[in-house]
Amino acid sequence: MHTHFKFSLSLLAICALLFGEVNVSAADKTVVRFGHFPNITHLQALVAHAMSREGKGWFEQRLGPQVEIQWYLYNAGPGAMEAIFAKALDVTYVGPGPALNAYTKSKGEEIRIIAGAVNGGAALVVQPDENLKTPADFKGKKIATPQFGNTQDISCRAWLIAGGLNITQLGGDAQVLPTQNPDQLALFRQKQIDAVWTVEPWVSRLEMEAGGKALVEEPDTATTVLVSSVDFLQDHPDLAKKIVEANKELTDWISKNPAEAQNLATAEIEAEAHAKMPPGLVEHAWKRIVLVSDIPKASVEAFVANSLKSGLMKTAPDMSRLFVSP
Repeated sequence: MHTHFKFSLSLLAICALLFGEVNVSAADKTVVRFGHFPNITHLQALVAHAMSREGKGWFEQRLGPQVEIQWYLYNAGPGAMEAIFAKALDVTYVGPGPALNAYTKSKGEEIRIIAGAVNGGAALVVQPDENLKTPADFKGKKIATPQFGNTQDISCRAWLIAGGLNITQLGGDAQVLPTQNPDQLALFRQKQIDAVWTVEPWVSRLEMEAGGKALVEEPDTATTVLVSSVDFLQDHPDLAKKIVEANKELTDWISKNPAEAQNLATAEIEAEAHAKMPPGLVEHAWKRIVLVSDIPKASVEAFVANSLKSGLMKTAPDMSRLFVSP
C-alpha cells in the first residue's frame, strides 16, 4: 500500500506539472496577426492560410508552439495599412504602393518592408471590341482599379500620365474608378467600363469569362511584398527573423510543388470567397506569377517614381529606413 501510495503521489505530481506547463504556455502565447488579400498574387499567404485551416500551419510549425497565428483578410492595401496604424495588425502581404504611401504618411515611423513575395500577376485588361492600344486611346474612357492609392491604381495613373493624358483624382482625360474586384468583372461584362487594371485571379477571370484582352503586363514589377509594423519588429525581432526565413522556405516549396500549391490556393480562395473557383482559373493565372523572397528594392523605388507621376506623392520620401532584413 505504501509503495502504491507513493506511486500515486508521483503520478499526481507529474500530471500537475504537465497540466501546469500547458496552462502557462497557453497563457503566455504570443499572437502574431497576419494580413493578406484573397488574390493569387498573395500566393504565399493563401498556401499558408490553407495549411493553417488543415492544422498543418507553415508559419506555426516554424515559429513554435508558443506562437499563435491569426489571419485577417483585406480587400486592398490601404485597408491593411490602416490596420497597422490602428495597432490591429503585425505583418501583412501587401502591394508596394500602399506600403510606400503608409511609410510616407507616417514619416517612416510605422512600416517596414521585410521580404518579397510576388512579382507580376497584374495587367491592364481591355474590352475585346475596343481599339485600345496606347494611353492616348483611353481619352474619355473608364478604367477600373481595385482601390484608390493601391498598387494597380498607381500603375494605371502613372501609365496614362506618361502617355500624355491629364489624370486627376476625380477625372481628367480618362476616369480611373476605384472598384472592388468582383464588381469590376460585372461592370466589364456589362460594358460599363472600358478596361480594368487589376491582379490575378481577376485578370484571368476577365479573360476567361468576359473575353478581355491583356494590354499591359509588368512581370518584373513587385506586386506583393511582406511588411511589418515597426512595433512588431522592435518587440519581437526573433519572430520577425523567423517569419522572413519561413516566407523564403515557403516560396521555395511553392516553386517546387506547383500542383499542390495550386490546390491549396484554390481551396483557400474558395473558403474566403464562399464560392467555387472556375475550373482551371488558378492554373491559367499561374503563368503570370513570379515568386520572389528577397526584398525587391529596385522595383519599390520605381513605384516612388510612379507615385510622383500620378500625383499621389508630392515629394520623394527618404527611404533609408523602409527596407529591413530582420
